[in-house]
Amino acid sequence: MTSAIALKGVYKQYDEFTLHDIDLLVPPGQIMGLVGVNGAGKSTLLRLLMGLIRADRGEVEVLGQRLPQAQVTVKREVGYASDDMRLYRGQTLRWHMDFIAGIYPDWDEGYAQDLLGRFDLRPGQALGGFSHGQRVKALLLLILARRPRLLLLDEPTTGLDPIARGEVLEALADVLRDERRSVLFSSHNTGDIEQMADAITFLHQGRIVASRDKESFLDSWRRILCQGGWTDEVRALPGVRSVRNSAPMIELKTGGFDPSLLERLRALGLAVQAVEPMTLEDIFVTTVRGGANQ
Repeated sequence: MTSAIALKGVYKQYDEFTLHDIDLLVPPGQIMGLVGVNGAGKSTLLRLLMGLIRADRGEVEVLGQRLPQAQVTVKREVGYASDDMRLYRGQTLRWHMDFIAGIYPDWDEGYAQDLLGRFDLRPGQALGGFSHGQRVKALLLLILARRPRLLLLDEPTTGLDPIARGEVLEALADVLRDERRSVLFSSHNTGDIEQMADAITFLHQGRIVASRDKESFLDSWRRILCQGGWTDEVRALPGVRSVRNSAPMIELKTGGFDPSLLERLRALGLAVQAVEPMTLEDIFVTTVRGGANQ
């Protein structure tokens, strides 16, 4: 089966930043969340996938087509949204819809009308009167109604207040549940990614430091609280990624939780007080501080 996205050994260097030997596969129908702080390389990676920039080395395939050679063909099948994209504030949403329909023959007017209702948008209103959240939803409508096979969403919720962000994510989630399109959704907000994605990739300082399905991330990580005397042997226990000694309490974070770890802790004279799941944000922070692949 052809992957929606296939990157192999992709390297891109700038004066102040380098994307290091990226290997990434996104299967058809998967929503991949790309998590990283600002400057991690998320936008660079998405621009490579759109053919807006070229890799210095490595292979870039989108929907089974090599880039940059097939970028014209690929762009007909890809919908790209970025927080810095702008629409014409003096024109109505209907004007924008007609404009896009005139460019893309696969424009689905019936679907566009459905999205108007889902997103609670008025097509006759000029975009200058839209809130930031409404403009984001308008941009998503213009992309989705083209029925692209792949969506590349680069920080689409940046700058939205919590209510508007929730509305955009809820509307987008409803649409994606109805479709089998593939999605790469980048954000520094782990809450957005946790809500939307099937799989997660952590990008840090231009490198992929972890990439797994979301449930595997959440199921395998644990925060363990113990009480007792400190010993350096705790740091060497299998799967332990982070240790905080606040004697008499000791906090461990493990990325490969196994119940046998609790017995090992007890054997070291520690009393296990709590074993807790971790949020995706906590997992991300612990992973990038550790800097090791998962």
